[in-house]
Amino acid sequence: MYHAVVGAPFGKVGIEVDAVAGVVRSIVYLEDSVAARAPDSPIAELAARQIERYLGDARAPFDLPLAAAGTPFQRRVWQAMCEIPLGSVMSYGALAARVGGVARAVGQACGDNPFPLVVPCHRVVGANGLGGFSHHAGDGFYPRVKRWLIAHESSQLALAL
Repeated sequence: MYHAVVGAPFGKVGIEVDAVAGVVRSIVYLEDSVAARAPDSPIAELAARQIERYLGDARAPFDLPLAAAGTPFQRRVWQAMCEIPLGSVMSYGALAARVGGVARAVGQACGDNPFPLVVPCHRVVGANGLGGFSHHAGDGFYPRVKRWLIAHESSQLALAL
């Protein structure tokens, strides 16, 4: 299913591409038990290298061709997430006010994001805490990934100061 699976400090990252169109179709967080897989196409290689670079240095930019996805509202939410500065977070409610929606709909759009890391849904948090992540709440794998990503970006920003 994945065209590349790269290691990450929190587990693995799976990459699905459309090699013919030359676009990334999805990026997913995977448990460490999933086997690594070398990229099988130039676009999978490009995505894997950029993800690995980001995992080493959160300031590393992404420049990947992404497949068209989402509803107009979801695309507005995803664009607004990309505008949240590195090392910062924004509440679902604040993001909803920015895009003209409600917090619950923003949360759904965050969970439906097919390009995490590139479109930084981890930067959106609850008003009183972490909030969910990839349609998961509680203390499981996905919230641990979200905590790691927020800490990674915050530490990289602090190093730059």
